[in-house]
Amino acid sequence: MITETTYYKSPIGILEIKGDNEGIQSVLFVDDIAIPKEKTSIKELTKCILQLDEYFSEKRKKFDLKLNPQGTVFQQKVWNELINVSFNTTRSYLQQSKKLGDVKAIRAVGTANGKNPISIIIPCHRIVGSDGSLTGYAGGIWRKKWLLEHESGCKQQRLF
Repeated sequence: MITETTYYKSPIGILEIKGDNEGIQSVLFVDDIAIPKEKTSIKELTKCILQLDEYFSEKRKKFDLKLNPQGTVFQQKVWNELINVSFNTTRSYLQQSKKLGDVKAIRAVGTANGKNPISIIIPCHRIVGSDGSLTGYAGGIWRKKWLLEHESGCKQQRLF
């Protein structure tokens, strides 16, 4: 199976999207990269770019893509549960652990969230600390904050 890579310029940085005919394998933020001009021949990558456009322009609240993230059985279970966290809602790591049936797995759940290879689409940014604090996000806390504000329709303007 041939894996292709394409790039998407989002309002919060460039996303590198990898996938094949089995689905999207990763959507990760990359810094300081010149975006190649080539178009992808993989239908699901093209569909991913379209749906990201719709998400960032506030026309999409749920993604409808074939996903194929690579990870352990436990990571897959955590990522599958993340998809159930609806647009404009948050869940704590403790609540996420309870949903997975093991309240003691809170650290393992946090670690699996941190290894989520499909940013935004598998919405690990919607998982927060028990006190509502924005903890951990591979793309950076400022991006997590931006995404949550974007989904709530309440984006803060920078003064300086």
